[in-house]
Amino acid sequence: MEEYFLTEEQKDLRALIKDFMVGEVKPHIQEVDESGEFPVEIYKKAFDLGFHTLHFPEEYGGGGLDFSTMGVLLEEMGYTESGFALTMLAIGTPIECVMHAGSPEQKKRVDQLIQNGGFAALCLTEPSCGSDSAALRSTYVEEGEEYVINGAKTFVTNAQESEFFVVLATKDKSLRSKGISAFMVEKGTPGLIVGKHENKMGLRWSNTCDVVLEDCRVPKSALIGEEGKGLRTALGALDPGRLYNAAISTGICQAALDEAVAYAKVRTSFGKPIIEHQMIQAKLADMAMRTEASRQLVRLGMAKLDAGLPATKEASMAKAYCSDSAVYVATEAVQVLGGYGFSKEYPVEKLMRDSKIFQIFEGTNEIQRMVIARELAKA
Repeated sequence: MEEYFLTEEQKDLRALIKDFMVGEVKPHIQEVDESGEFPVEIYKKAFDLGFHTLHFPEEYGGGGLDFSTMGVLLEEMGYTESGFALTMLAIGTPIECVMHAGSPEQKKRVDQLIQNGGFAALCLTEPSCGSDSAALRSTYVEEGEEYVINGAKTFVTNAQESEFFVVLATKDKSLRSKGISAFMVEKGTPGLIVGKHENKMGLRWSNTCDVVLEDCRVPKSALIGEEGKGLRTALGALDPGRLYNAAISTGICQAALDEAVAYAKVRTSFGKPIIEHQMIQAKLADMAMRTEASRQLVRLGMAKLDAGLPATKEASMAKAYCSDSAVYVATEAVQVLGGYGFSKEYPVEKLMRDSKIFQIFEGTNEIQRMVIARELAKA
């Protein structure tokens, strides 16, 4: 990444992130990728440095960083290990929900849970409900001074280790989005059951589980914001979340490009390094253009958020373009390395596996294109 547009604070923080990623994460990348075991102790070291609360308000013990700086840092994390970056991001999303709509008591409680090195998770996606969030089937009813929640959630990031969950449920499915509320459910609450860790194709540094709620009783104080506005609360975190994912995707692009260029300089064919062959040059040029365009889309979206401006269109554009680019650049890197690109001895095959999910979560790229078109129709 070019540093000419970074502030001195951003450069210093980026250097801190890079040192940690190279020193603490990189030596274990292949081991964790192969075993699929969640490296909790490495994450705890990151928590000690405050990596999980970088965007958390300073008044609650966080770093208070702006969106533009978060974009720079998440790209740096994603450059070395996208699963690590996604874990940090996934902690921030439920925190954003509480910070946006929660009570002062809920915010203080989150501070207590998170500052002690706790994970957090958002429970939104369901086995039969992905892109159409308003169609979720998890329900809640009011009984005295409690709410009773029943339902099943899937693909919940950080579920196995989370200290608290933001759970979305409806009191009336026919109301769709207007019937959905959000609840803060702490680890150990009776009826909250976390399933097994998913054995995923890629992003194996990220913990992903099903979560089941069976007559899960929470006090009325667990309601986040107002009844019927839970989906709005969750979706309010989507624009930053999509841009965060786009930043990580850009990190994947840069990593794949750097690996391809380095290999092309030393691999010879027909008597010269393959980087001197026009076909390879064309591939590398396209990869470089996609990488830099991705970075600039992230910068635009983050700048609009920092300015307090609507960024729904820009967030969806960045999310779709950057994740598509990550898949493209990683796949082309495998092609540049040829047979070696298909070998686990080189990192590009992992980059290709890791990149794919970024086209799917935080709203599939098909949904992003619908959002972009809808925003264009408003103009």
